Amino acid sequence: MPSYTPSSSVIAARKALAERLRDLRRDAGITGRELSRRCGWHPAKTSRIQDGKAAPSDDDIRAWCRACQVPDQVDDLIAASRALESMYVEWRRLEKTGLRHAQDSVLDLYRRTRHFRVYAHRVVPGMLQTREYTRAVLTAVQRARNTADDVDAALDARMDRQAMLHRSRRRTFAVVIEESLLHGGVADAATMAGQLGTLIEFSARPTVSLGIIPIHTGRRRSPAEDFYMFDDMQTSVELISGHLRLTQPHEIAMYANAFATFAEMALFGHAARHRIAAALKRHR
Repeated sequence: MPSYTPSSSVIAARKALAERLRDLRRDAGITGRELSRRCGWHPAKTSRIQDGKAAPSDDDIRAWCRACQVPDQVDDLIAASRALESMYVEWRRLEKTGLRHAQDSVLDLYRRTRHFRVYAHRVVPGMLQTREYTRAVLTAVQRARNTADDVDAALDARMDRQAMLHRSRRRTFAVVIEESLLHGGVADAATMAGQLGTLIEFSARPTVSLGIIPIHTGRRRSPAEDFYMFDDMQTSVELISGHLRLTQPHEIAMYANAFATFAEMALFGHAARHRIAAALKRHR
C-alpha cells in the first residue's frame, strides 16, 4: 500500500495554498521583495508564506491580494486558509477550557452519522465504553494534558452521546480493535473486567460488528493511529499531539482501505468473544 501519514494531508494542503499565493505574485509580475515592500513586511515573511513554512493570517492574505491587484481572490483564499486551519487542532487548543468542550464539539457530527467505522489500538472506542472506563480515560487525559478539571461534566456528556447513538437501530457500528488493548494500561483490573464484559454484550448486538486483531497474527499492515470514520463524510484521526479532521474523498478512501485491511485481519463473532473472555479472566 502507498505510504501515508495523517500529517501528510496537512502538509499537502499548506503547500497548495502557498503555491496559489506564489502564482498570484508571479502573475502580477512582481518579485518577492517588491511584494514585501507593498505589504509593509520583511521579505523573509514572504518567503516563509510562499514556501509553506508559515500560515498566513486573514490580513496577510488581504495584503497579498492588494499587492497583486487581485481583490477578487481574497474570499476564496481566506476560505482555503481557514479550512486548512480546521484540519488539525492541537489538543491544548481544543481542550483549553476543559474536556467537556471537546465532547460537545462533535455532537452534531455523531447525530448525523448513520454508519461508523472505528479502528483503535490505544483505548476502547468511546461508543463502546462503560462509565467507569470512560472516567479512567478522561482522568488520564486531564492529568496528562493538565486541562481544567471538568471530568465529571465531560463524562456525563460522553455517556449522553453514547445513549443517543444506541437508541436508534438505524445506526451501525463497525469496530476493529487490537487485542493488546484488552489487557489494560488505562484502567484498573476491576474497571477493565467491567469493560470487557460490556464489550461481549455489545458484540452480540445486531447493529455492532466487533473485530479483534490477535496479538500474534501475520500482519499485512502496521497498527495505525486510532481513527473514526463518519459515513463517507469525514475521518477523524486521534494523534498524540492533536486532532486531525479529513474530508477530502481521496483521504477518506485511504482510511476506508486501511479499515478494510484491518477487518480482514480481525476475528469476529464467537472467535472475537473468546479472545475477550480470555482477557477477562486475567482481570478477575
